[in-house]
Parts: sequence; C-alpha cells; structure tokens
Amino acid sequence: MSLAGHPLSPTSSLPPLRSLDTLSKSQIFSALGNLHELYCPISLSRAVKSQFENGKQHDNLPAQPVDSGYVSENEDEDEDESKCALDALRADASERNFAIRWLTTLIARADELQLGDEDDRERAVDKASAMLASFTKAADEDEEDDTGLTRDFSFKLRVAASDEQSPCEKDTIQVRLHDGPRTTTDHTDVGLQSWGAAIVFSDLVCASPSRFGLTRDILGTSSPRIIELGAGTGLVSLVLARALPRLGITDASLIATDYHPAVLTNLQSNIELAQSTKSVRACALDWSAPVLDLSPADVLVATDVIYAPEHATWLRDCAARLLAPQGVFWLLSTVRPSGRFAAVIDSVEAAFRQPSENLDGRRLTILDVETIGKRQGVGRGDESGYKLFRIGWA
Repeated sequence: MSLAGHPLSPTSSLPPLRSLDTLSKSQIFSALGNLHELYCPISLSRAVKSQFENGKQHDNLPAQPVDSGYVSENEDEDEDESKCALDALRADASERNFAIRWLTTLIARADELQLGDEDDRERAVDKASAMLASFTKAADEDEEDDTGLTRDFSFKLRVAASDEQSPCEKDTIQVRLHDGPRTTTDHTDVGLQSWGAAIVFSDLVCASPSRFGLTRDILGTSSPRIIELGAGTGLVSLVLARALPRLGITDASLIATDYHPAVLTNLQSNIELAQSTKSVRACALDWSAPVLDLSPADVLVATDVIYAPEHATWLRDCAARLLAPQGVFWLLSTVRPSGRFAAVIDSVEAAFRQPSENLDGRRLTILDVETIGKRQGVGRGDESGYKLFRIGWA
C-alpha cells in the first residue's frame, strides 16, 4: 500500500520477469511509469540529502507508509511526513538495486516482450534505458543536470609469441571513457553513447588482431594510418591505441572522426582521459560534404554508423576518398530486425552495388560479409546481431 498519489516501491509493484511473454503492454508501461515517477523527478542524491535535512535516518522510516484513512489535525505536518517518507523510499539502496536489476533484465530480454507493435518495444527500451541512466548521477549533481556516466571496458588481447613454437600470450586492454548525456532530439548526437557494435568490434579485434590485418607483416608500412569513421565516444580508436604497441606496432597514427560538435567535444575528452593523445587525435568529418586534409588510410573502421539509406552512400563515397590502394575498410553494422531501422542493414550492400568513385579502374566493393551473433549483456534489446563487412578495392 502507498499514500495516495505516490509511487509504489519497486519490490512490491514490479511484475516478475521470469516469463516476459505473459506480461501485457499495460503491465509493462504501468511498471515503467511507476519507476519514472519514483526516481526521475529528482536525483537520488537529493533524496538522500533530504533525509539528513529533516534530521531523520532512512532506517527509522517505513518504506511503505500506511494510510490510516483519517484526516490529520495538521495537514502540513502530514505533507512533510509524506514527502520525507517518499524521499526515504527513493534513497532506499535495496529498492534501488531491485529496480536496476529489473530494468537491466527488461532491456536485455526486450525481444521476448509481447507488445505486438515494434514501436512500443522500442519505446519501452528507451524508457528503461533513460531510467537506468538516472541512477548514475553523481552525489553533488543538480536534479536537472545530466552529465552522463563513466564506463570501464576490458578486453583480452591475443598477442602472438615471438617464438612460433610457443603458444600465444594473453594481455588485457583496459579503457575508461565517458558516455555523454543526450540532451537533444537530434539523431546525429547518438555518438555520445558507446553502442554494442563498438564493444563487439573491440572484442573481435583483440581476440584476433591478425584477422584484421593488425600485424607489422600485414600492414607493411613504417607508419600505418588508421581512421575511424563515426567514432562516437572513441572506444574502438582508444582500444587500438592501447593494443597496437603491444602487438609491436608503435608508430601507428590513429584518427577518430565524427560530425556532431557535442560528440567531438566528448570524444576529445575521452582521448585526454585515456592519456592517448600522442597516438589518437579527434577530427571533424562530414560524410555528406567531406573536406578532407587526411592522408590515405591503411585501415578504415566504422561501427553502427548507418541509420538511414543515404548514410550508406555517404559513407561509401567518403571511404573511397580515404582508403589507400591496398587498404581495407572494416564496417560492423547492427542488425535490427524490426522497427524504424530494420531496413538500414540492407542499405549497405545496396550502396556498394552502385557505381562509385574508382581508383585506377578499380571500384570500392564488399569483399566479404560475416554474421556476428549478439553477445549476452551487450547492446540494446532491439539488436539481434551484427554484419561484419570487409571492404576494399577490386
């Protein structure tokens, strides 16, 4: 039971997720609405602060205040008590952790939701993701500020032994970066977050560097140049900056490019945070009207960067102007089987079937396509997997 007009506690109100296919649309959105009302109006830190301002400890307050049904002699006092109790519920660590686990499970298993309409599924995932982000606010953050969150990534790097008879060695690549807040409805600022494709690609590269030509013998140049297109938070570039020296490639030049000003600002901050400024630099690049002062790249990289058919065409033409004659372009695109981005994955192959800029009679084309399965706990619920394209001159 709860006071009239106040949200319920997560432990008493959230439906079990053991069998998602039994939950109705109204149950899902009612639960999400209750959590939004409870946690999103104010920051959790302010709720905790309110407890001390009222001179009360959370443990001494009931998490579920009971309504006696009688009118208090002093309604102002009742209102103060009600507010304090609500702050106590918001600051309750066990309730908060329960809500986080519920939201995380909902996002990871969103494909099991029986909502009928894919737009409803996407809306549910967006609501759950936004609420998860609200739990990451710093203790001194103002309630209307959203500063994003700092994330730590770790990947196992496979390093070939110097002696061919010896087994390969394993090293760990660690990267810390900041996912910025999306404060606008502008689709071009999606690069403020680290998406699943960037995480999956980083893992694939570290697991088998030679597969992606990241060895001195394969690159064959004294100062190899790698350019990331639509770098976003810079995860892939920063992983490469950490991995290449351990693979014996100490003189590589990495350029992380993007278009949106806010994304570029966050990207530069992440480069500085990772202390990789010597090998990685951020650069503005608009695929639709590229102003290029970049030398040809031995390797181009892009992950989950296409959200409209024209993006694939822009990306193809931009890559054609950047890729060296013997270079390779690795593109990892996310497969979203339904919803507004369902057809986007097909636009990649369609774009590269069309005539494009050529190099000495050769055309930039898809050389190989590989299907990559979805990783557990990585990416959004609307993602079913990825397609890895190896693109080059032919």
